[in-house]
Amino acid sequence: MSGHSHWATIRRKKGAADAKRGQVFTRLAREIVIAAREGGGDPAANVRLQYAIERARAQNMPKDNIERAIKRGTGDSKDGTTLEEINYEGYAPHGVALIISCVTDNRNRAVSEIRHILSRFGGSMAEAGSVAWQFKKSAYFNLPAEGQDTDKIFEMAVDAGADDVVIDEEAIEIFAPVETFKAISDKLKSAKIQPEEAELRMFPNNEMELPVEDALQVLKVIDALEELDDVQNVYSTLKLTDEVVAQLEVA
Repeated sequence: MSGHSHWATIRRKKGAADAKRGQVFTRLAREIVIAAREGGGDPAANVRLQYAIERARAQNMPKDNIERAIKRGTGDSKDGTTLEEINYEGYAPHGVALIISCVTDNRNRAVSEIRHILSRFGGSMAEAGSVAWQFKKSAYFNLPAEGQDTDKIFEMAVDAGADDVVIDEEAIEIFAPVETFKAISDKLKSAKIQPEEAELRMFPNNEMELPVEDALQVLKVIDALEELDDVQNVYSTLKLTDEVVAQLEVA
């Protein structure tokens, strides 16, 4: 799996930025809604919902908020709004491909705001399917490395079907086919290992390396998109080099 070595660093930075923008509860609630709609309101039988709830609790989301989100997803809430999950495709400057994952109650608003951001930064929207082929959907798990038996986790993940396990001083990252998500989740749970992240993500098949200044320009576009209320995640083909990450960490 190419281009994932700095993913944990960027995610931690993004998580802090989300909290500062006050968007974290909104995004977590929408994730719970979609998970409950797709797999039902019982987290014991719905792995995606289980992890969405755990992420919400980790961010100190009130219990009432979590329960309301579950009810919205299962249809037990009559708040009058309907959320849908949709991906938009586009290009940032310098030809970097983007998939913009949204959860929205107004598709027209979402696409209009995305188009405006891309245009403002010199990017553009793309036709459906023209970018998606450059990405692969995979299961992703991130575990803190401290105190873990890394050999045991490596064997456990591979036995459950993982494609790759990346281990460094801070984190253990597991990349796996979508269909193995539950098997790996169950293995981790049986070993009483709690991942900090467990989700399905889009990863680029090939990445584009840019000069530092150009890469930072692309990351500004991604940041602007992620500030939109309807946007949950932005995936790109940008390669995060050591030099780019160093600039981000001092920013």
